[in-house]
Amino acid sequence: MTILITGGAGFIGSNFVRWMLRYHPDDQVINVDKLTYAGNLENLEDMEDNTRYTFVKADICDRQAMESLLQRSPISAIVNFAAESHVDRSILGGAEFIETNVGGTNVLLELAREYQVKRFIQVSTDEVYGSLGSDGKFTERTPLHPNSPYSASKASADFLALAHHHTFGLPVVVTRCSNNYGPYQFPEKLIPLIIVNAIHDKPLPVYGDGLNVRDWLHVTDHCAAIDAVLQKGKAGQVYNIGGNNEWKNIDIVKLILRQLGKSENLIKFVKDRLGHDRRYAIDSTRIQAELGWTPSYTFERGIKETVEWYLEHQGWWKKILSGEYKEYYKKQYEER
Repeated sequence: MTILITGGAGFIGSNFVRWMLRYHPDDQVINVDKLTYAGNLENLEDMEDNTRYTFVKADICDRQAMESLLQRSPISAIVNFAAESHVDRSILGGAEFIETNVGGTNVLLELAREYQVKRFIQVSTDEVYGSLGSDGKFTERTPLHPNSPYSASKASADFLALAHHHTFGLPVVVTRCSNNYGPYQFPEKLIPLIIVNAIHDKPLPVYGDGLNVRDWLHVTDHCAAIDAVLQKGKAGQVYNIGGNNEWKNIDIVKLILRQLGKSENLIKFVKDRLGHDRRYAIDSTRIQAELGWTPSYTFERGIKETVEWYLEHQGWWKKILSGEYKEYYKKQYEER
């Protein structure tokens, strides 16, 4: 089977490329990535000599470039990770999010239909559901209520994907995951940001009162879940993927500080994000019951391994922070 993975140089995508090459020795993997600031080919340096792996620099919004890939060799499945994904940046300006997350997904869906791709996995997010109170969890039946330009663009892509299944019979499956963490995550996101700042004894920015709650999913568990959906998921269905690890943001920050032996005096509460959702929690009963997937990581184990990875791979993130993203990083986080 030949699998086209879009956004495969990013955090989750690169972990999934590595997963598929490791656990599916008969499959070919084509990785398409535009290589914007969060796409990094160093994430897959160890895969470059693998004869079953091909990288193509291209934009999913470029129909001609995408069509040439499908013309070149039969594609059995498309797994679409490609997305603009940071909520803060979507608040600063949403045009790129609409272009890539909606327009790019539409290009892929139309080509998948035209070239009779046998499976299309649309990788989405729990943020499309909006915000929860203190009780309850998001199920696949929860109405969508996105509260940021980012989550609105992802919800739109979900609707497009499911419409292609309903209208044209395209074998689409949508996955909605909770917050991911683990190796190779770009330092704009909460956990790597806190780790990197704490290593340098810099202030740790925490939005509002720090009591916003997220369910945390180790990226390895996420890869295993997407693989299960790819192999066994039912077309036209949505599968929620959660880690069963609900944590308040402030408690995560304190846990990382304890592991690094740093003082809580580094914590700096900053003005809350506009429209900041209070709580997310995922009910992943369907994927567990139908596909036999369950998360293997506790958050304590996962965060310990993640902190150790960032300590051992300082060259990786120092290169990133000294590059084109450096000024944005400083402006958005260090100077708050």
